Amino acid sequence: MKFEVVGNGCRKCNELEKRVREAISMLGLKAEVEHTYDVSRLIEMGIVSTPALILDGKVILSGMLPTMEYLVSLIRSKAV
Repeated sequence: MKFEVVGNGCRKCNELEKRVREAISMLGLKAEVEHTYDVSRLIEMGIVSTPALILDGKVILSGMLPTMEYLVSLIRSKAV
C-alpha cells in the first residue's frame, strides 16, 4: 500500500500526514506514506482542494482534515 498526502505543507496537510501514519500504525498495516508538495501532482490528479489523500494512485479524500475515527474507518475499508 502506498499513501500519498498531497498539499502545499500547510497545517492541515501536515496534520493529515501525521494522522495517516497514526491510523496505519493503529491498524497494524505495512504501508508507505509520502507527502507531495508539487503543484503539478495536484493538477495531474484533478485535485482542486487540499489536503488530499491518494491511496495506490486513487484519490480517496480531498479538501478536508478527517477525524481519526473517520480516517481509520476509511483506510480500513480501502485496505481490504
